[in-house]
Amino acid sequence: MTFEIGFMLALIVVALILFVLELFPLEVTAMLMLAVLLAFGIVTVDEAILGLSNKAVVTVGAMLVLGHALVKTGVLAAAADRLANATGSRAWLTMGLVLVVASLLSGFLSNTAVVAIFIPLLIDLCRRFHLSPSKFMLPLSYVSIAGGTLTVIGTSTNLLVSAIAEENGLEPFGMFEFSALGIVLMFAGLMYVLVASPYLLPTRSTPEALTRQYEMRHYLTEVQVSATSKLVGKTIEESAINHDYDITVIAVHRGVDHVTENLRHLRIREEDVLVVRGSANGLTRFASAKGVAPLSDARLSDAKIFEEGQFLVEAIVGRNSRLIGRTLEEIDFRQRIGAFVLAIRRGGEILHDKIARTRLQFADDLLLVAPEDRLARLRHTEDLIITSRVEVSTTLGGANWAILVILPTVVILAALGVADILKGAIVGCILLLALRALRPNEAYRAVDWSLLFLIAAFVPVGMAMQTTGTAAFLAQGILRVQHLNPDFFTPVVILSVLYLLTSLLTQTISNNATAILMAPIAIQLAVDLGVDARPFLVAVAFAASAGLMTPYGYQTNLMVMGPGGYRFIDFVRFGGPLTIVFWLLATLLIPTIWSF
Repeated sequence: MTFEIGFMLALIVVALILFVLELFPLEVTAMLMLAVLLAFGIVTVDEAILGLSNKAVVTVGAMLVLGHALVKTGVLAAAADRLANATGSRAWLTMGLVLVVASLLSGFLSNTAVVAIFIPLLIDLCRRFHLSPSKFMLPLSYVSIAGGTLTVIGTSTNLLVSAIAEENGLEPFGMFEFSALGIVLMFAGLMYVLVASPYLLPTRSTPEALTRQYEMRHYLTEVQVSATSKLVGKTIEESAINHDYDITVIAVHRGVDHVTENLRHLRIREEDVLVVRGSANGLTRFASAKGVAPLSDARLSDAKIFEEGQFLVEAIVGRNSRLIGRTLEEIDFRQRIGAFVLAIRRGGEILHDKIARTRLQFADDLLLVAPEDRLARLRHTEDLIITSRVEVSTTLGGANWAILVILPTVVILAALGVADILKGAIVGCILLLALRALRPNEAYRAVDWSLLFLIAAFVPVGMAMQTTGTAAFLAQGILRVQHLNPDFFTPVVILSVLYLLTSLLTQTISNNATAILMAPIAIQLAVDLGVDARPFLVAVAFAASAGLMTPYGYQTNLMVMGPGGYRFIDFVRFGGPLTIVFWLLATLLIPTIWSF
């Protein structure tokens, strides 16, 4: 082992630890690795910036823009809604059809966009059929992951592996080259989730009132201002209620009037009734210090809030949200979004205390309350994914029809070999901008920049693994077991081992980072065995997308964790058997479809 190989191995181990501990965002860890390689001269400046011009990076960015334009029209949501209504009262048939459509769409659109469309639809269907959302949220994530393997554009991992193959002198993968195996895995995934979900998934999340789901019983109430209260004559802002007692005033009832706008500047009067959100301790201190009294022991329910002209809405912090890393206080959430945050659900934990000072993360679930006239604004914000059922509308006026022509044309031309997918995607994006079907700022927001920087930073890392001999060293380590029993450790068995290692690695770090780390090893294994590298690269592509056993294995897993009420063990119990099924099917079919 040379110094460079040892250095690379140590750096990879440190990076994996940082990925697991999540001390930094994934893309920051990747850039730190790149900075170290650059500082020690293992990669040159020219090599360090190659990732920015990588075909996979540019293609992923362009396809995200095209996909966002299609989702923006509302056509997909409307079509999914009609499909659900067409099946009538047959619950499992309806759910099955919805999951099939979600998996097929994932072959051409971003998984996160597809899951964002179908989460509110499935929750609404669960209410209609009196089913638990926890039986269907994780299946939705899994079928979208499996559906993403149908085409080369279905997931960024496939595009990345195709680009790596091309950089190493191999033919890039065709549009539907993954489809033969992808269809089998998609079908197997659908059968598994429909059969196993009633038995392996808990009935933990029920379509009950949102105030009950978020355990708001002791955090949401009404108080009345007495004649001697210290609040009389002061505005809510002057009283520093939120700062001193962590209490948010949601509305003020003044006789027959219900005030929900411009509350911070409203002067409080005697006999005003304040609708407030706060912790039990904060409410007790607030009542004692300011001379207010709870109206009764009965807490506010969904129905009571609705009667008072307010609406409860559930939303997820999106992957590209500008809210990530910031607090509600910093961004003045009430004025910017037009709603109050009552609680935050993060994984299996519900946060009630000091939420105004809590830094938001991707996939946080927010319980919001807003007046009716703010709902339209809330539905169209790009910073949140509304998971409560809302009215589906399409916006196909003007040039918006263009996307219904451009995206299918790009896919068809790429499938026929008439135009490269990158060329078609770039031209398609420019046409949408020229036709004003998409504004430049919308295009910028549609791009998952953290994903692109993660890939761009890791591309030189993959190159360094080859140039330093690290990939060859690791490949030889795997092949040492072949010498123990050459008759048993055939290329098929080695491929199976490679798939399993890649699948286990992707449970804890990014699927794209896993693909970049394992692809050079796959190519070197094929060289050392004297066989075609294509089957090994296919194994890496499919295994890197099989992040089923942890919430962090794939970003759609995090998106459904809150709405489904899942815990970590649910992913292991439900995703473990499917991971084994995919491994066995891949071992059997990859050598058959892509011969050595």
